[in-house]
Amino acid sequence: MALRLCRPTLGIAALAASAAVTLAHAAPERYVVDPTHTFTMFEVRHFNTSTVRARFDRTEGFVLLDRESRTGRAEITIDTASVSSGIASFDTHLKNPDFFDSARVPKARFVGTQFSFDGEEVTAVAGELTLLDKTLPVALKATNYNCYDSPILKARVCGGDFETTIKRSRWGMNWGIDRGIPDDVRLLIQIEAVRR
Repeated sequence: MALRLCRPTLGIAALAASAAVTLAHAAPERYVVDPTHTFTMFEVRHFNTSTVRARFDRTEGFVLLDRESRTGRAEITIDTASVSSGIASFDTHLKNPDFFDSARVPKARFVGTQFSFDGEEVTAVAGELTLLDKTLPVALKATNYNCYDSPILKARVCGGDFETTIKRSRWGMNWGIDRGIPDDVRLLIQIEAVRR
């Protein structure tokens, strides 16, 4: 009798263990960038006086999140010709070869491969930024992160605010540095992505 009672118990335990392994190896969740809530902005001091700001209006890409293994991947592409400062003449200058050279290199790209988590929240993403055909490492710190169920999209949405400071000269963008325009550029990334 004792053996007969133990066998079903062992079977249930085996099923539970199998289910746990399946859950632990669940596929990463894919999130597609919401272009209406995703913008890359930048700030730079103008002769160490006021702060000049602009943003890129067209961004696309996706994020893969695997919370079980605490890993992720982000591939974000930015249309540099969509730069918008609110001043048409400045936008034209930003698009020309002095800065983004948008006619020759229309896209900038960030590929994030190292995600840091605090519980369920993403706290940082490190990867590589390709700008003006040059690829270099960049690390983004999250200043805010959240997920919610969108009542409009009827889907899970995750995102937040990320930032870093880069030296533009590392990508060969040197115009104006010898005239007092700073090399340091603060990048601010506002992103929301929809689970698909």
